Parts: sequence; structure tokens; C-alpha cells
Amino acid sequence: MLVGGLPAAVLWDMDGTLVDTEPYWMETEFDLADRFGGTWSHEHGLNLVGNDLLESGRYIREHMFADPASAGAKLEPAEIVEILLDGVVARVEQQVPWRPGAVELLLALREADVPCALVTMSYRRFVAPILKHLPEDTFAELITGDVVSRGKPHPEPYLKAAAALGVSPDKCLAIEDSNTGTRSAEDAGCTVLVVPAHVPVLPGERRVFRDTLVGVTPHDLAEILIR
Repeated sequence: MLVGGLPAAVLWDMDGTLVDTEPYWMETEFDLADRFGGTWSHEHGLNLVGNDLLESGRYIREHMFADPASAGAKLEPAEIVEILLDGVVARVEQQVPWRPGAVELLLALREADVPCALVTMSYRRFVAPILKHLPEDTFAELITGDVVSRGKPHPEPYLKAAAALGVSPDKCLAIEDSNTGTRSAEDAGCTVLVVPAHVPVLPGERRVFRDTLVGVTPHDLAEILIR
């Protein structure tokens, strides 16, 4: 249900939406290629934005380590993911790169008693050092890539978040930055506030676009929600 016109819940993507960790992932991907004798490009890195991590691991194995003689060709996708996580977590522990306006909107939603869930394809161990910088009850639910059977762009992550909060997806507003995540939220039935970061996002019926979250309030989200 809606309380005072506000969304029943706000469902947040993390990478590129709450924090701008995509440069960390790309740096770590190039490090991985150097370490295990692979080849990589910025374009390949952009192809991974928003993806399920195991899918990314498979993509990296196929494209980064296309040469079967490379040391990386012997790595399994799950091993690739863990190596990447080691590198990105180390960077996040040094500095959390918040997206403009994100923390301010999170805290305003907390004050307005609008429950929030984090819906990310990153694993729980990557999320933990970021959440340490926020009030403990900022997110009522955490849906991470290691607790879903089908990651984005499948709607399961957003359906799971709405169910955990006890609300209908069509009463929720999701905040996303990528085509992959936007499709996941839209197919789940959410209105999607799209704030592109590193990749362009296509228009759609349940997609509303903003350049930034700076200055966005809970009541702005109420006006955006497609009923």
C-alpha cells in the first residue's frame, strides 16, 4: 500500500547507483588480465555492467582468456569472481565512492519511514564494507548475487526484495543505472528511476530518467511512481 503517496518501498541497485564502483571493477579486471596472461578492453568491461557475477566470470573466461595457453584459461568462473572480489573489496575498504545525492536520499527515506532494500548482483562480502558507513537499519532487506538462483536481468532479484518486504512490486520504485538492472526491475513490475552512470539506458514504459539523485526527495519519488 502507499502511505501518504510515497512508494511502498524503494529498491536500490548498488554498483553505479549507490556507489560508483565500476572503475574499481574495471581496474581489477585489467589487473586480472595482467596477472594471468589475458587480454582485455574497456569495451569488454562495459559489457559486464550490471551483470550477474558468475555470468561475468564466464564472459571473462571466454574473452579475456581466449588463448587456451594462458594461465587464466585454467580458472573456473567462480574462481575468477573471487579474485575480482578480493581486488574490489580492497579498493572499497580504502575509499567508498558514493554517487552524488545517494546517501542524502537514503537518509531522507529513512526519516520518512519508507523501507529500502539493496538489490545487487555483488556478493555479500563486497556489500559489507560499504554498509558499515551507513546507519545499521538503512536497508530493511539485502538481496545479493549469492542468494538468488537467477540474477539480473531476470526479475527474480527484485521480486525477492519486494516479497521480503511484504509489498507488491508495482507499488515499489527501483533505482538503477544499467540496462541489465533496469530490465530486471521493470520485468518485476516496479517503476524504475534510471540515473545512468557508465552505460546508456534505453527508454521504456516504466522508466523515468534523471541525470542525478542530487536534490531528489521522497516526495519526488511519489510523483515519479507509475500507478
